[in-house]
Amino acid sequence: MDTLELLGHPVRLRIVHAMRGGRTLTTAQLCTRLPDVSKAMVYRHVDLLAAGGVLEVAEERRVRGAVERHYRLCQDRASIDPGTAASLTPDEHRRAFATAVATLVAEFNAYLDREHTNPATDPVGYRQHAIWLDGEELNSMIKELREAIVPRLANPPTPDRTRYLLSPILFPSEPPAVTD
Repeated sequence: MDTLELLGHPVRLRIVHAMRGGRTLTTAQLCTRLPDVSKAMVYRHVDLLAAGGVLEVAEERRVRGAVERHYRLCQDRASIDPGTAASLTPDEHRRAFATAVATLVAEFNAYLDREHTNPATDPVGYRQHAIWLDGEELNSMIKELREAIVPRLANPPTPDRTRYLLSPILFPSEPPAVTD
């Protein structure tokens, strides 16, 4: 199974999200982080991600006669490279986008299902804005967003940090203006 196919399932993508930040987790710990997903499904998808090289076994321990595996994310296999993304057909882009949106919905539902959540006071946002930009303004905005986001992608998990899911989505919602 190639990386695109491996990451093309909402549960597998959620597992990848949970593993980011240099985490080393057992399948049981992943089940705790994905309480809305059955244990059997988490185990099945962890096995697929490990077989596909997206996860690797970082450590194995004997626990009450069973082998407990601690997995870590293989960063180079945990995303779609720009060359592959550029070669996708429109239908493959539709499927990838649908998976991303389904993953967002599942993650948001899991957030809402936790105790003590309050979207009115928690830092939650899901607004959509229509903005008008020329090519230079668009490139400048993308550069500014990257400058704000990319350094924070390297932040490791610590007791004082909370994991947030940030999913910028950008596409032209109308055809480009025709100039004469």
